[in-house]
Amino acid sequence: MKGVLLAGGTGSRLFPLTRITNKHLLPIGDRPMISYGIEALVQAGITEIMVVTGGTHAGEFLRLLSNGREHGLDLLVYGYQDRPGGIAEALGLAEHFVGRDSVCVMLADNIVERSIRPSVERFAEQSSGARLLLAEISDPAHLRHLGVPEFDGEGRLTRIVEKPIDPPSTYCVTGIYLYDSSVFEVIPTLEPSGRGELEITDVNNHFVSAGQMEYDVIGGFWGDAGESIDAYYEVNDQVRRSGANHP
Repeated sequence: MKGVLLAGGTGSRLFPLTRITNKHLLPIGDRPMISYGIEALVQAGITEIMVVTGGTHAGEFLRLLSNGREHGLDLLVYGYQDRPGGIAEALGLAEHFVGRDSVCVMLADNIVERSIRPSVERFAEQSSGARLLLAEISDPAHLRHLGVPEFDGEGRLTRIVEKPIDPPSTYCVTGIYLYDSSVFEVIPTLEPSGRGELEITDVNNHFVSAGQMEYDVIGGFWGDAGESIDAYYEVNDQVRRSGANHP
């Protein structure tokens, strides 16, 4: 399995902290944000990773991470997204790197308290398709800003609703996704959304409709450190209290 760590975007929700740097290089605890994503993937047994970034600070990732050896990686390559075309488009840049392997995709501003290795191992037991990591969110107002899964009476995932006015469940889709290589056949079929981007929710709903989507609920803390200034500091506080990526 290969890993793809998505570290692009303008970071506008963390402005002015991101005026002079990429948000994924901001500190969380005692190290740069992106290091937690690399650690999560390495602890899950994934040692070949592509970092996809963009903007004017892309070169700083090379200075920070170099060839990845100090982070436990066997192979680290870089991709450049030259415009804000969405998460699905950024993933599409990794097609030649991933090849016919499966892939674990992680948004680099996602921080988890517990290891994602169990989900990676469960996905390896699937014959095909995709797997999502969900988190339980108690605040409906927060859910209205996220992708929210809808389930049938037997707990099967029936669709994912983006930013719902009336959330259909108390769970959200985190920025951690597992796919087989067919994901790269799905991405070219997508139509841009109203904001002109290729949406990862459309990718996920493709697998849901095909009956090829499984899911796990993350235990412990999950946070999107790029969601807002308040969320950034909340994640910082959580990491200082409890750490991250625990087995």
